[in-house]
Amino acid sequence: GCWWWLCPEATWREGSLQKVPSYWLQVQELVTVQEGLCVLVPCAFHSEASRNRSTLAHGYWYKKKENSKIDQKTDDLVATNNPDKEVKMKNKRHFLLLGDPQAANCSLSISGVQKAHSGRYYFRLEKGTVKYNYRSNLLTLIVTGLTQTPDIHIREPLQSGHLSHVTCSMPGACDWPMAPNISWAGAALRALRSGLEPSTASEIQLTPNPQDHGTHLTCRVTFPEAGVSSERTVQLSVSYAPQNLTISIPTADGPVIQNGTSLPVLEGQSLRLVCVAHSHPPARLSWTWGPQTLSPEWPSDPGVLELPWVQTEHEGEFTCHARSPLGAQHISLSLSVHYPPRLLGPSCSWEARALRCSCSSRAWPAPSLHWRLGEGLLEGNSSNASLRVTSSSTGPWANSSLSLHEGVSSGLRLSCEAQNAHGTQSATVLLLPGQGACGVQTHRKKAGRTTGTVGDAPTDLGPVCGVSEEPTVHHPSLVSWNLPSQAPSLLPQPRPPRPDHPLPGLSSAGPFQSHLFISP
Repeated sequence: GCWWWLCPEATWREGSLQKVPSYWLQVQELVTVQEGLCVLVPCAFHSEASRNRSTLAHGYWYKKKENSKIDQKTDDLVATNNPDKEVKMKNKRHFLLLGDPQAANCSLSISGVQKAHSGRYYFRLEKGTVKYNYRSNLLTLIVTGLTQTPDIHIREPLQSGHLSHVTCSMPGACDWPMAPNISWAGAALRALRSGLEPSTASEIQLTPNPQDHGTHLTCRVTFPEAGVSSERTVQLSVSYAPQNLTISIPTADGPVIQNGTSLPVLEGQSLRLVCVAHSHPPARLSWTWGPQTLSPEWPSDPGVLELPWVQTEHEGEFTCHARSPLGAQHISLSLSVHYPPRLLGPSCSWEARALRCSCSSRAWPAPSLHWRLGEGLLEGNSSNASLRVTSSSTGPWANSSLSLHEGVSSGLRLSCEAQNAHGTQSATVLLLPGQGACGVQTHRKKAGRTTGTVGDAPTDLGPVCGVSEEPTVHHPSLVSWNLPSQAPSLLPQPRPPRPDHPLPGLSSAGPFQSHLFISP
């Protein structure tokens, strides 16, 4: 069977003497809708004329006046299917009898609801001789303020340089006849509108750039008839490959290092490099030193590289790599280690009645090397009847030799001096009277400090002795002492301990002095 209100042809319920009403109407008694939105109110009815399907049926929806009885002559007609009945334009734009009264359907559509539409409504049927107001089944419409917000749907994930479709829709709004106005706002729309007004389409196409990541996109829906609007704003998540890779030194005035930069660092200082890549999702960062991949000191922050004690062995190319599923980028710098001069020499010997001395120094930047005879400074390359100075330089090395033919006497003081921007070092050979003993003095000036050591060797070595002194070494070296009428004697030079360092195979050394005493 069926319910009695859906079976108008039934007048009696089986097994019951209860009579079915001749007129009834089924409609929701209370409908609440937000201002500007639409609502469809389902409605069905029955009358004594329902069985007569050949007679044309006209339906009418009226808004009942407050504090008055139902009277279709004075009440406001809002919708009808009778073309001969005039409906005011203000009502015709919002109300529509969507159901077919011929099929006992009285459904009502209301679009662009306004506050003034709040009230009580009733349905009237006219079919042949039947003219009936359904007074006992009133529809109460309550209109509240607009709180509904639009929905923004991004069809494809946003990726830099790729097209994506974005739609904006307002739940509860009608597409017709009171469709709302839609407007868009956001930095990502610059290419879309090219300086024109924001798009008014419900669907737009975006081709975002990396700079659009994190920006906001707003859809605003306006109901001009109701004079209300609502909007929703979303933050864009744009995927893009690593870019704008930078290396910086995190100090107050630390520079941002460009790709291929040569970075000078003083030996013994600490260095902290921070690599940053702009990408989404975040790129995986790693460092290489030449062909060697470095393990991060801080696994949670692999973009940081620390050198607690910079040494000359650290020179070379350091590269930061940024990799993500969308691409890769790298940036390199060349580490140039600067250090003050280290003297090798002077060493002297007699050759054919002439005193011949040689002196070398290593430093970076390359040092300048000079001789002093007594208090006089000798030119880098000079020659006369009594002496000749020959100097040369290659890379970090500076070399000089001196030949003295005349004026060699007891008490002669001969100095070799090396200098660059980071310090000065000199060594002096003193020819002593008597048995030809000699004294050696080294002198270093570095970072505003002056140090000196004096060693005497009161032994009979002949007229001249030589010493090689190197304050800071990075490879096993030899100190060479030249003795009269003997081949050079090579003595191993002590090597200072190596401090710990995150990079394998790296070490450092400190200043030291070397003294030699020889007895006859």
